[in-house]
Amino acid sequence: MGWLFLKVLLVGVSFSGFLYPLVDFCFNGKTRGQKPNFVIILADDIGWGDLGANWAETKDTTNLDKMASEGMRFVDFHAAASTCSPSRASLLTGRLGLRNGVTHNFAVTSVGGLPLNETTLAEVLQQAGYVTGMIGKWHLGHHGSYHPNFRGFDYYFGIPYSHDMGCTDTPGYNHPPCPACPQGDGPSRNLQRDCYTDVALPLYENLNIVEQPVNLSSLAQKYAEKATQFIQQASTSGRPFLLYVGLAHMHVPLPVTQLPAAPQGGRLYGAGLREMDGLVGQIKDKVDRTAKGNTFLWFTGDNGPWAQKCELAGSVGPFTGLWQTRQGGCPAKQTTWEGGHRVPALAYWPGRVPVNVTSTALLSVLDIFPTVVALAQASLPQGRRFDGVDVSEVLFGQSQPGHRVLFHPNSGAAGEFGVLQTVRLERYKAFYITGGARACDGSTGPELQHKFPLIFNLEDDIAEAVPLERGGAEYQAVLPEVRKVLADVLQDIANDNISKADYTQDPSVTPCCNPYHIACRCQAT
Repeated sequence: MGWLFLKVLLVGVSFSGFLYPLVDFCFNGKTRGQKPNFVIILADDIGWGDLGANWAETKDTTNLDKMASEGMRFVDFHAAASTCSPSRASLLTGRLGLRNGVTHNFAVTSVGGLPLNETTLAEVLQQAGYVTGMIGKWHLGHHGSYHPNFRGFDYYFGIPYSHDMGCTDTPGYNHPPCPACPQGDGPSRNLQRDCYTDVALPLYENLNIVEQPVNLSSLAQKYAEKATQFIQQASTSGRPFLLYVGLAHMHVPLPVTQLPAAPQGGRLYGAGLREMDGLVGQIKDKVDRTAKGNTFLWFTGDNGPWAQKCELAGSVGPFTGLWQTRQGGCPAKQTTWEGGHRVPALAYWPGRVPVNVTSTALLSVLDIFPTVVALAQASLPQGRRFDGVDVSEVLFGQSQPGHRVLFHPNSGAAGEFGVLQTVRLERYKAFYITGGARACDGSTGPELQHKFPLIFNLEDDIAEAVPLERGGAEYQAVLPEVRKVLADVLQDIANDNISKADYTQDPSVTPCCNPYHIACRCQAT
């Protein structure tokens, strides 16, 4: 009852920050049995080809490549959506956006977030006795009860949304600086309009804004320091822990601290990859020193590269979506082409996950929730259905197939957000709708509806260049199965306990430590 009272009190005062010390690193409690620890690291806008172990042209991920040799690498692993908020919501719920309600991104001015009747992975593990921490990008709501501290995380440190959704004095590349602070003592924020690019990026520690604007040049090291502190203190507490790290890399702006001699194009992106790789290496080294034999580390990405950023975007590897590029636009982030949702993924757990194994199992970010819940000896929430499955047997080298079917929701390039119009069925992939996201040259591919879907055989055509002939025997054999699995999932969703996210916007909910400055600055100037 005491914690319930405190939680209600904290919601009531929102994010004033003065109660922050009450929810700092306070890990007192139970003796850890044999339950494993979990570290989940989610990179942002990373391409399948950005991992050197996947793509020989990449030379910038030494630590991740080493982790691949010491664990299991997945080459057919997919984000649950091709944009930020829906992918993260699915990671934390094991459910697609049509079930959990999160079908597109939340804004700086968003009133809501991941629906409160959805149960997060952190809440499940918290109830199972785990210490839970979240560091980095949240992007599932920051106002009131949608803040990470009220969604199962004992500790939070990070920017509550993407770090291009506000200004900063250390803008990195491809991002404008904050406006100068206005003169005078009166309020300067116009709450009648969206201050989206005018308000400085806030850095939270629990409910308190500790820096605004955030210094992007030191952010990676701060994330590494907070992550290693959490691992150390959680281990010392004697309780199992869950740490979820939402990296700022490789989303633009690229806050690279050690610039190449000529900070242009791919050289700059490579420097960003090396910085990200070093951050992950620091976290892994801490795990190895502190809790190596009992900690499962999972690394993956939220979606593919943001191609419209040109040289500041990553590599899709061989998943070039050639059919779409011929129509126009790009087949990466925001699309249901492979480049939009096929992401690098590694599993590392010495003594449990076999070393130097490449898995071809068809897996998804959706699987993280049920797999971690099962390994933690916890129970899935009742009264709802899940799109992810427990893939422990795949991780431990006992089986290989993974999913038979995956569904890729529309994520902005074409169709209604969240709707399922792209189906993966074993080696086949069917598109009832196609479209390209904005490309580097500014073009976008047209949205095209396909009454008879385009079907590609990915085993023979990983570039998605030439669909099967509609009149051919292979197409005719696959089409009825595609129709059936799609009809089945839509019926299952219709019969499920589904949620609806509140996408209302109100400029007054924008995180601001000082409403008397247009950029919401904490620092004296």
